Amino acid sequence: MAENAWNSRDPGKIALAYSEDSVWRNRSEFIRGRQEIEAFLIRKWARELGYRLIKEVWAWHENRIAVRFQYEWHDDSGNWFRAHGNENWEFDDQGLMRRREASINDVPIRASERLFHWPQGPRPEDHPGLTDLGL
Repeated sequence: MAENAWNSRDPGKIALAYSEDSVWRNRSEFIRGRQEIEAFLIRKWARELGYRLIKEVWAWHENRIAVRFQYEWHDDSGNWFRAHGNENWEFDDQGLMRRREASINDVPIRASERLFHWPQGPRPEDHPGLTDLGL
């Protein structure tokens, strides 16, 4: 569900999955609350064009989940990147994410090296995941 939501690139809808006082660390940026989350996502997708994401659950225990992910995007000059990341999530008693810690590295790739080719939006069910792609 999180992967599909992020692939929708709808900041207002995505922000609703987080508690009102949610705390994020995304790369070197620190974000607090739904309004800041929504503003961050608007800025993100203004810069990261053609965004397509695949997430894979790595581990979970009680109200915490570890996820690895990769996404592909290009800048306004047509330069492509594959972002490699890990996230740690913590949920409150209502099932909303109250904490998100994300470490992400962008690796430049050639357009010919892209692996995520579905139309903008959720990844099709028959598209391979990270492990199946050898990532």
